[in-house]
Amino acid sequence: MNNIEVGEEVDVVVIGAGQAGLSSAYHLRRNSFEPDRDFVVLDHSPGPGGAWQFRWPSLTYGKVNGMHSLPGMELTDADPGRPSSEVITEYFDRYERTFDLRVRRPVDVRAVREGPDGRLLVESSAGTWATRALINSTGTWDRPFWPRYPGQETFRGRQLHTAQYPGPEEFAGQRVVVVGGGISGIQHLLEIARYAAATTWVTRRPPVFREGPFDEGAGRAAVALVEERVRQGLPPKSVVSVTGLPLNDAVRQGLADGVLDRRPMFDRITPDGVEWNDGRHVNADVILWATGFRAAIDHLAALRLREPGGGIRVEGTRAVADPRLHLVGYGPSASTIGANRAGRAAVRDIRRLLAEESVAA
Repeated sequence: MNNIEVGEEVDVVVIGAGQAGLSSAYHLRRNSFEPDRDFVVLDHSPGPGGAWQFRWPSLTYGKVNGMHSLPGMELTDADPGRPSSEVITEYFDRYERTFDLRVRRPVDVRAVREGPDGRLLVESSAGTWATRALINSTGTWDRPFWPRYPGQETFRGRQLHTAQYPGPEEFAGQRVVVVGGGISGIQHLLEIARYAAATTWVTRRPPVFREGPFDEGAGRAAVALVEERVRQGLPPKSVVSVTGLPLNDAVRQGLADGVLDRRPMFDRITPDGVEWNDGRHVNADVILWATGFRAAIDHLAALRLREPGGGIRVEGTRAVADPRLHLVGYGPSASTIGANRAGRAAVRDIRRLLAEESVAA
């Protein structure tokens, strides 16, 4: 640590410029924190848009599940037929310029460590910052989860994850196994089935479909379940995992057509497909893993925040083990509306922390 040259000192470093990071930066500005002088926003992506800029072209804005506008500027009059990657990237770009957030990119944060004088050191490809508080809003896109199954390395076909999904046309005439019971897996299946020779859907658990409106009370209950996990230091689950899957017209049609005829998880992968212990076998050219993502927090490893359960204990947005660190977009705040609220809460807490430090000094 003593050999690290600190380039700048700021009050707050925000890591990540997706929904959570931009919401946090907006609330910092609203609370009289000046960019570059009082805080910096570091983002490793090549341009604005967060993870949305990497979404596949067939995910149009009209198919996006529950996109909420950023605080202070509504996303209005968006064409539902345009790719969400274009719509939201343009919106994020306009948002950054409107509020003069001065996001620095591309910057790869390599590690966050304990620094001198009670500060944290943020080491990156663009230098090192010493900061009094840190808002981590790195999301999950950079950590796709790949399950391991016997025989996986013998498969002669193609394996890819949702993070690499190119759109449905590429699977024309192929036999495709889609693994995963979330919204992405269902969207992939409904698209691919129009082109593929055959599709097979497998999930670890039977999918639970939710009919009717998802009211505010149900939303609060779902968020509370995820919040309890992070309070216990367990790895967070997505809010969708406890709300169930929305049963819309496209899903109803997929169920009626047999496209969403779910099978239990296979037991092994063979060179030409997948196999169950009861002798069933499905030939496949492609295995598409729509198996979700994990929190991208490896750069925080040096702070030793992980609990025995594998997660970071969080109260509100604050890491219990280190009150200087806030996780926004983690666990219960992983939804777009949750990230907005969490950004506001984190900044409010940081203001209080810095004020207390000033009084003590």
